[in-house]
Amino acid sequence: MNPASLTHFCQRQLAPTIEFLREMVAINSFTANANGVNRLGVLTAERFQTLGFAPTHVQASRPEHGRHLVLRRGPSDAPVIAMISHLDTVFPEAEELQNDFRWRVEPPRIYGPGTNDIKGGTALMHLLLSAFACEAPDLFEAVQWVLLFNACEEVISRDFAAICQAHLPRERTLAALILEADGGDRENFSLVSARKGRATFSIEVAGRGAHAGTQHRRGANAIVQLAEIVGSVSALTNYTKHLTVNIAAIEGGTVANRVPHLARAHGEMRAFDPAIYDEARAQILKMAGEGSVRSADDDAHPCMVSVRWDDETLPWPRNAATDRLLALWQEAGARLGFAVAHEERGGLSDGNVTWKDFPTIDGLGPRGDNSHCSERSADGRKEQEWVDIDSFVPKAVLNAMAMETLITTAADRR
Repeated sequence: MNPASLTHFCQRQLAPTIEFLREMVAINSFTANANGVNRLGVLTAERFQTLGFAPTHVQASRPEHGRHLVLRRGPSDAPVIAMISHLDTVFPEAEELQNDFRWRVEPPRIYGPGTNDIKGGTALMHLLLSAFACEAPDLFEAVQWVLLFNACEEVISRDFAAICQAHLPRERTLAALILEADGGDRENFSLVSARKGRATFSIEVAGRGAHAGTQHRRGANAIVQLAEIVGSVSALTNYTKHLTVNIAAIEGGTVANRVPHLARAHGEMRAFDPAIYDEARAQILKMAGEGSVRSADDDAHPCMVSVRWDDETLPWPRNAATDRLLALWQEAGARLGFAVAHEERGGLSDGNVTWKDFPTIDGLGPRGDNSHCSERSADGRKEQEWVDIDSFVPKAVLNAMAMETLITTAADRR
């Protein structure tokens, strides 16, 4: 593809791309708003049908969520490129109304729910594929394109990984390209080459209740025991190892004149390195069993600690397949005069569930900031989520040039 012609095409298509983004942002697609998620899925399918994509809607495994969307076009035996986005956001409609969080254009920024995470990525995906269809029609027709949109990415959808595996042949899939936001600044781009894994857990302490005045020595204080456990768990945080443990909520006890018999805590743990992740997991689970806090009565009744692993998304570590894709984007950037860096992010994406099966790279969407933030303040210390209008064209051109090399290199090897 000719970079100048490609840039010119993308510039001419920027206005309809931004209009598509506006239509998406106008639909509240909070994860729990299944109707809104489904409306967005229908709109998205309609827009991509103009490029020849056939839709399949798949109900998420949890009935309170909406439908995943799979779009497909191209020869069934051709090399596959997967492009991944999601339909949901973290903003309930009431929150959007309360904070007057809606489409707001203040060039070069556009503010609004999902502009950066990840509706801007979906809009850029459409621009990119439109450019391929116009500027490299032979390559566009030579690939089987599979576009996958998660209906509930923000709450970590377990069944979406199975959908990816079902729709992407492992031996023919060249890459899983994830359109989460770019992490660079206005002068540079930054892709995502790894992400932390995340586990959520619950700790429950069963003590022994007692009258706090007349029978205090009979009690085994569950809150005191929980405080000890929470301190030990929190102390596992090690910034040098990029390991964090966060206790997010605590509950327990009833009234002041009762030694509390029950207390609970909920938290999460994150790490990049699978070995560090596994070690921390084992340390947290080891907290279960007989506690050190016990009654002072003759039977010395101990508190009992239980630990439950609630949910888990394993780390996406740096790996050779991702590094090969990163090199293609950096080479394309060098040809275009763009600096392309990379980063390892603490947040999760669908890359956490695709990287083991398919070469994966992330951060291919436009630039922006303040994801998941709906508030703004007069002093500017709080600002709502936004996307950079000026990043759409150069990022689409960068992605297209790198993908062209990916496709032609694969064809040369066949």
